[in-house]
Order: sequence, then C-alpha cells, then structure tokens
Amino acid sequence: MSPLHRVLLDTDIGTDVDDLMALALILGSPEIELVGVTTVYGDTRLRAQLTARVLATAGRSVPIHAGESATLSGREVWWAGHEGVLHADLDDEHYESDDAVQFLVDTVLSAPGEIDLIAIGPLTNVARAIAAHPSFAGSLRHLWVMGGAFTSEEPEHNFRSDAAAARIVFAAGIPTTVTGLEVTRQIHIGSAELTRIAESGRLGRIVQSEIEQWWRFWNEEWNVPHDPVTVLTLTRPRMFRFSEYGVVAIDGGDEDGVSRFLPGQDGRTRITVGLDAPATALAIVDGIVAGSGSDAETAAGRSA
Repeated sequence: MSPLHRVLLDTDIGTDVDDLMALALILGSPEIELVGVTTVYGDTRLRAQLTARVLATAGRSVPIHAGESATLSGREVWWAGHEGVLHADLDDEHYESDDAVQFLVDTVLSAPGEIDLIAIGPLTNVARAIAAHPSFAGSLRHLWVMGGAFTSEEPEHNFRSDAAAARIVFAAGIPTTVTGLEVTRQIHIGSAELTRIAESGRLGRIVQSEIEQWWRFWNEEWNVPHDPVTVLTLTRPRMFRFSEYGVVAIDGGDEDGVSRFLPGQDGRTRITVGLDAPATALAIVDGIVAGSGSDAETAAGRSA
C-alpha cells in the first residue's frame, strides 16, 4: 500500500507519554510516510536523542532535528524531570541538526501542497517557521494540532505553554484541524490496553515502560492518549465529527492561553467535536501493536 500522507511530526516527546504513543502509532500506520521529526520545548536535544532511540528500536531511519527550547511568550518551560531517564546512553544517539525550523521550511517548500504537519507540542517551532519564510504557511497541505479546550475556560498545556506562538500559527491562514481536551479525554488507556502493547515487541515494551512511568508520576493506572487521537484525525477521519471551518482565538495574556472557536468568519480552522470512543481506543492500540510487530519482523529479517 502506498502512503497517502507525507507527514512531519513536531513533538515534545519525553514528558507526557502520549507523544511516544503518537510516534509509535505513526510507525504502524501504512497511510503515513514519516519524512521527518522535529522536537520542541525545553531540552530539545534530549527529546531528539530519545526520538532517535525509539526509531532505531523500530528499525526506522528518519531525519530528526532539535528545535526551539524557549517559548516565544517567555513563559517558563515545565519539566517533569523523568524525561529520558529510562534510556541509558542517550548521548550516543545521533540526530541531524539543532535547526528544526530550517528543516521544516526546507521540507515544506520542497514539496508545496504535499506535506501534512502534525504538531503535538507547544507551537513554537511552527510559529518560527511561519516567520522564517513567507511561503511556508501557504505551502503546507494541512496542519493537525493537539491543543486547546473549546467547551470550557480551562487552559490546555500546549497552547498555554506558548500562547504567543499559538496566536501566530492560527493567524497564518493554514488549513488546520485542532483536537482539544473535550474530545481526547473521552479515551483512556488502562491495564488491558497496556498488556496488548507490552506483548507486541521491543517498541511496545518501550511504550509500556513510559506509560507506567507516567502513571507513577500522576499516581494513576490510566492515561489519556491526547496525541494519538490527533494522528487518527488525519488517518481515520470517518471516526470523528468536525465543526465547520472558522477561527481559533487564544484569549488573555501569554500566561493564559485559553482557546475559543469562532465558526465562520472566513476561517480555515476546524475543531474535532466528536468521536467513536471505543473504535478510536482500539485503533490507537492496534496501530502501536502494528508498528512494534512489523518493525520487530523487519529487524529480524535484517539480522538473518
């Protein structure tokens, strides 16, 4: 099956386990050709090295570029403290550069209208790319964002972490789909799902360990897979309901990042408004299992 979507992933992998889950899901999605990964927010070098470790485990070679560490808003980076601790010798992992913004610009401009960008962290890299080249925004095929909360006044982490960047991105006129907390929180990953993931291969065991670490961090035995849901809005749109197109507004100052959706107004952004929760949860786990299983088979074939 030929990939239908050429995808860049922009991620703050290493903190909430859902970024890792999203990457594993992408690797298990035959609809996606992953053309590059960029990291954002905080220690982006460590995030890039962690990405390299995950891809190497999966038997995949994908360009990785570390990106913007500081926020445009000046808001302090929130750091959980467990990023990368489960992985020995991460400093040995190679990635291509510390200039994710230039990589984003070059990749998108080399194939205008062909690249989907999935952004599952604060939007700093994307905002920098928009500012770096006047054709970047118009050359993206579509932007898929995890962020916001559109049925409450609750600030969501990605938008709140860099509200200034979010404003730049949503003012750029990029065709965009945003999936917020009111949708992602309909899905939980628990012990049954964890068992299936853990049994799927080396990548599955990495995902298992990171999920369990995240559960310990919050003293829970479940987590919300925010970012994998966003991946599925690209690959499995029939499982979701979307609004009409409109405008996303980021209210308050740079410390707030509260999001609102305003339908119409010649906007080019839509939000996810509903989903088939059981089907979505199953698709997330199936995709992670497929990525781990197929990569394990590939690695075995290479060593034979």
